[in-house]
Amino acid sequence: MNDWSPEVKQRIIQELVPGKQISLAHIICGPQEEMYTKLGLDPTIDYGSAAIGIMTVSPAETAIIMADIAVKAAGVDLGFVDRFAGSLIITGTVSEVEAAVNAVLDYIGGTLGYTICPVTRT
Repeated sequence: MNDWSPEVKQRIIQELVPGKQISLAHIICGPQEEMYTKLGLDPTIDYGSAAIGIMTVSPAETAIIMADIAVKAAGVDLGFVDRFAGSLIITGTVSEVEAAVNAVLDYIGGTLGYTICPVTRT
């Protein structure tokens, strides 16, 4: 009988050992109106120049700092800040969202020493 046979119960312990990293930085350019509605974001915007920025970070509390940097760096609106899961959603024009995401990555990577990922776009 091996350790994985049905007769032996396995106990698995999972731990979260967060690093200091931004693991996702993505810009959605020209999202459809339905995307805003499904995400609970303000759908009353000019969709031709609109964008949604999505970032995830650990430790999760850093999302608060990221939100502060984003709104101060560009004319973006906060769509969602989750200080428990470490996610941030911002909205604005493509150039505003891009400027805000880059400002966040520069500060979090440069000043706080986090590992950052490249920015992706769709």
